[in-house]
Amino acid sequence: MFRLTSVAFAALALVACQPESAETSAQAPAAPQASAAPAQASIPMAGQAAPAFTLVDAEGRQRSLSDFRGKTVVLEWTNEGCPYVKKHYTGAMQALQRAAVADGVVWLSIISSSPGAQGHVEGDQARQWKARNNAAATHLLLDPTGATGKAYGAKTTPDMRVIDPEGRLVYVGGIDDRPTNKAEDLEGANNFVRAALDDLKAGRPVRTAFAQPYGCGVKYADAV
Repeated sequence: MFRLTSVAFAALALVACQPESAETSAQAPAAPQASAAPAQASIPMAGQAAPAFTLVDAEGRQRSLSDFRGKTVVLEWTNEGCPYVKKHYTGAMQALQRAAVADGVVWLSIISSSPGAQGHVEGDQARQWKARNNAAATHLLLDPTGATGKAYGAKTTPDMRVIDPEGRLVYVGGIDDRPTNKAEDLEGANNFVRAALDDLKAGRPVRTAFAQPYGCGVKYADAV
């Protein structure tokens, strides 16, 4: 299997990813539309069954979504080199991960990128990334073929999904309503993932089931 050296991995992390958001344009991007449906009809949406998958984690163990049936599951697409991911990993993402896991939620961070692409990592680099960022996900999963990311229609990092204990998607899309890469914009943001988890815990319907994702484009081997 192809392996990046630690030097090469560090170099890749410094390469700017291509944002899917309009953040780099002269005009500030509009906030994600929480009530709007995505244009891509192929994306599994809230109320539908979450696509099954089996991936290898950073420790080399296979993990299947079916392993966690009966528990709430969060899927988080991530890429360390992305400035939007770095924004959330200044502490907010780790705090949300810890709170969710302490509440019995299974949090699966997923790296979907092809070998040779910016952001692609393998086991050693993934473990180092998790330790370096003090990440608190239950498992960090590697999706080098991109099959899982494509099955969920994940296009950005971060891109989030919340799955209920029956295996149904209840939230799809961006993590919050501040589509920027600035850490100061975390204050006062409406975090849709936290809200969905709170709704599930309280036994009520998830009030916001979709919000437009934003961030850096996932580097698939082929276009999604």
